[in-house]
Amino acid sequence: MSHRRWFAVSLALSLCLGAGVALEGRAEDAPALNTDTPYKISADGTVDWATYDGYRRFNSICETCHGFDGEGSSFGPRLVDSLKHIPYEKFVEIVASGKKDVNAAQTLVMPALGTDPNVMCYIDDIYTYLRARADGKLGRGRPEKHEAKTQAAIDAENACMGPS
Repeated sequence: MSHRRWFAVSLALSLCLGAGVALEGRAEDAPALNTDTPYKISADGTVDWATYDGYRRFNSICETCHGFDGEGSSFGPRLVDSLKHIPYEKFVEIVASGKKDVNAAQTLVMPALGTDPNVMCYIDDIYTYLRARADGKLGRGRPEKHEAKTQAAIDAENACMGPS
């Protein structure tokens, strides 16, 4: 398991233990996430499974506060900008532990999602999607074409969520 995945899973597990939620670790043979360019987008616009799955996960869970495609809202910042300067480890920390930004002009509160397996089991995919958006490599909306779900993605999901 890569040190980045181990960090994400360890952080999530430490937060989950107090809440009585158990997230299993990622598949041991899962490839390490390249946090510089974790996405793969072919010349014809086909995206890798992680980028596509990140789109699905983000827009079903995170978009309520952060706006469709990470464009921001009055509740949450524009993540398309934030991911240009937040490293992977900080992203995972904020998602897992939450964040408060309260001052005279605003009150923004990111809830801690470290106990939510629907977020933490797919944190790499969500990061991958947002990095593609932040880097300007992926436009708004559902990617038209995507690669099939890999066996590694199936194994990682089963290890974290349990087999369906």
